[in-house]
Amino acid sequence: MKHHQCVVAFVALALALTACSKSATSAPKETKDANSPATVNGKPVDSNAFEKFVASATRGQPQSQLTPEQKDQLLDHFIGMQLAAEAAEKAGLEKDKDLAGQIALNRSNLLAEAQFKKYLDQHPITDDEVKAEYDGQVGHMPREYHARHILVDDKAKADSIVSQLKKGGDFQKLAKEHSKDPSGKNGGDLGWFTLDTMVKPFSDAVAALEKGKYTPEPVQSQFGWHIILLEDSRAASPPDFEQAKNQVRQILQRKKVESFLDDLRKSAKIEKKST
Repeated sequence: MKHHQCVVAFVALALALTACSKSATSAPKETKDANSPATVNGKPVDSNAFEKFVASATRGQPQSQLTPEQKDQLLDHFIGMQLAAEAAEKAGLEKDKDLAGQIALNRSNLLAEAQFKKYLDQHPITDDEVKAEYDGQVGHMPREYHARHILVDDKAKADSIVSQLKKGGDFQKLAKEHSKDPSGKNGGDLGWFTLDTMVKPFSDAVAALEKGKYTPEPVQSQFGWHIILLEDSRAASPPDFEQAKNQVRQILQRKKVESFLDDLRKSAKIEKKST
């Protein structure tokens, strides 16, 4: 039963690929293919295309690990795709504007991805580059702040709350009584955040505060009037290098690809038409 379910899963994925795998369904032009698993209407099935199809359908599982039944079912579906593609060509569907555009897009995507891979293979990212990028990213991580605030609709009420604080009022208690922000029920606690996640008037006020101090004057934003108390601030805690290095390597790869594309644009003659 488990084996049957595995086969069904492969077949279901194979069917899903028929919607987007133009390269796998194109009729092979070569007349000789020693590794071809079958012939259709006298033409050998493209063994390379079939291998790509199997790899996609089985998520990279080698053909050598498939049972004969699994291989046969996948081959049947691949042949079905090839027959449908040939029928589409005979019907002139390639001339359909939308389909032709999708085929052209798929072709461009495949070629571009192949070129990017070739470029990165020729310009590999070194471990030293990864560490330098990591150190640079860590050095630019924004400081984190822990603050509370009381948010009200008008300045008069905000001024009244500030007066109560100056007389020794409890910030958390006043937040629970007066703040319209959801944080009010928690004494106005906003937790830890970086300044770029807050609206500018609020973040500017937080940056100017000392630990344990509150804004002596209410701060206005599009949300209303804030009284802000800075609980603490700290340097950001970076992720461990070993945990982050793969992500950092991907960042560097994107940068290299972007640089490569910039060079291509500089050497190309591009004329954009106004839309």
